[in-house]
Amino acid sequence: MPESLSAAGPGAPPVDPHQFLELRNVNVARGERVVLHDVNLSIRTGEHVAILGPNGCGKSTLILTMTCQIYPMPLPGMQVRIFGRERWDLTQLRRHFGVVGAGSTGQELPGERTAVTTGRDAVTAGFFSASTLWPNLHVTPEMRERAMEALARMEATHLADQLVGEMSAGEKRRILIARALVHRPRQLLLDEPSNALDLAAQRELRETLRRLVAEGTGLVLVTHHLADILPEIERVILMRAGRIVADGPRAELLTEPRLSELFNAPIRIGRDEEWLHSW
Repeated sequence: MPESLSAAGPGAPPVDPHQFLELRNVNVARGERVVLHDVNLSIRTGEHVAILGPNGCGKSTLILTMTCQIYPMPLPGMQVRIFGRERWDLTQLRRHFGVVGAGSTGQELPGERTAVTTGRDAVTAGFFSASTLWPNLHVTPEMRERAMEALARMEATHLADQLVGEMSAGEKRRILIARALVHRPRQLLLDEPSNALDLAAQRELRETLRRLVAEGTGLVLVTHHLADILPEIERVILMRAGRIVADGPRAELLTEPRLSELFNAPIRIGRDEEWLHSW
């Protein structure tokens, strides 16, 4: 783990409540292959951003870099600042943002106990990054209250006593997002949120995300589906082959010529009131 990202330590600078992320000259290797190249990116706290690109372009790696789950190559000029700091205790850092990874069946919930854990316990266990509430964990009344608050924000209180293993893919996604919300994070990061959801579940998810955005939660959304991009998202980042190739207003970047070039295929865009869709 690079020392600059490992711990806050005495005398660490205060958290910057206004700036979520600053990346400068960031390159990331996975195995022998460099998958992110010279990434420069700033995101304000509370900002709503969509990161769009074809499969394999580096979107998920970028999210993992933002959340310190993987680390950049230590090259001259590289800098990573999260909420204004280069050094963090990672346990403390992850209280400031919520992350929901890509996946289809709740596999983002860690551990073999997930299937027989209730929705309430799975959300509460998010305070400990655990799969369930093991006997050695000290759960406070405030934690249980905030878990129910997170379920309520997801309109999922009816899942509190249901086993995760009995839930649909859409219900599991609600539990995952509620887990990510228990710390009342400043920023929510979602990687391919509509994967494996049917049309009804996709609609419910998007309406839920709109509600969270309206409540003031910042959103960084990684996707290759145009329909996932909420009307409230005004900034779009386009990625291809591990590089950011465009960063700007949605009206300028979500066009048929731009997306046809990005995906190397003819793309048509349709509009349904505030939403976009493509084929």
